[in-house]
Amino acid sequence: MAKPANKLVIVTEKILLKKIAKIIDEAGATGYTVLETGGKGSRNVRSSGQPTVSDIESNIKFEVLTENRDMAENIADEIAVKFFNDYAGIAYICDAEVLYGHSFCGPDGC
Repeated sequence: MAKPANKLVIVTEKILLKKIAKIIDEAGATGYTVLETGGKGSRNVRSSGQPTVSDIESNIKFEVLTENRDMAENIADEIAVKFFNDYAGIAYICDAEVLYGHSFCGPDGC
């Protein structure tokens, strides 16, 4: 049986990786996934996978599963207030269902 969850997705600049990871950890989330990414948005095109002098110019995407929407919104709000006026970024929440995940679902499983 699946366990309902909320998936918070944050796409922003790689230079913020450690700062955002700290906010997520301090909020009590059990974990997250980070991917290098690229694309086009209001602040122009950002690519990934291209040779550069420094890889801090690339973008990253965090995916965070939370048990409730309040936790996801609190994380997103803190990140937006601290960083999105000065750095490119977007955050959104999707409904999700966890099928397998011992640490998320507990010892009895989902």
